[in-house]
Amino acid sequence: MKRAIFAVVGLLACTTAMADALDDAKARGTLRCATLTDSVPLGYQDPTTREIVGLDVDVCKALAQHLGLKPELQGISVSSRIPALVSGRADVVAAALGYTKERAEQINFSAAYYQVPIKILVKDPAINTFDDLKGKRVSAIKSSTPELYARQQLPESSVVAFEDAPSAFLALQQGKTQGMAMTEPAAIRFHARAQNMHFLDQALHFEPNCLGIKKGEEALTQALDSALQTMESSGELQALWDKWYGPSTEFQLVREKKLTPLSAFE
Repeated sequence: MKRAIFAVVGLLACTTAMADALDDAKARGTLRCATLTDSVPLGYQDPTTREIVGLDVDVCKALAQHLGLKPELQGISVSSRIPALVSGRADVVAAALGYTKERAEQINFSAAYYQVPIKILVKDPAINTFDDLKGKRVSAIKSSTPELYARQQLPESSVVAFEDAPSAFLALQQGKTQGMAMTEPAAIRFHARAQNMHFLDQALHFEPNCLGIKKGEEALTQALDSALQTMESSGELQALWDKWYGPSTEFQLVREKKLTPLSAFE
């Protein structure tokens, strides 16, 4: 009897071990996708409908459709992106998630579906180069790649981390910091609200933005990469970019780099 029980337990353990996130998603019929809720135009609350909308939200919906699933969207903060994957709360994170080798030790990454420069927004007209920021304070979002690269590229500046973009920008407005590190698309909207500010010409980094997946979930990672490739080939990714960042928007940004395999950054 005991042998039979052990055999059943062993079989269940083996079945559990063989299960993966893609199988689980198919069983549920949903793709649990986490996006930002306070970052225009990636993921934010529409003031009229109160729904979360944006580029990454649309990408999540399209990915779910390509996988034959329904999107199950959830809000997330910058600092909780990786914990949400590690804990299994989300299947995929689409939330301005820049690839770094350090992060790749914790999670899987998809191909980069867009790339953007990380810039410094300043208020003082006398600040025009990184050297001008020596001994000064620079704000950034906590646990973001702008914070990481600001610390690397501006070793003689004091980088102050905030929980969200509005707080980092408010610090710059109030003179508590003399610069703000942020991806250029995200910072453009803040810049538009304060015409007395300008971007430094230098970029801290040119950031590949990818989907995040739990470490070891190769089947889901490959399925998402395949879906992204289909979306790129059909022009769907470009259409989503143009909808949120293109010439008819306030951002008017060109998508200079197309879908790029992760191997280009490793």
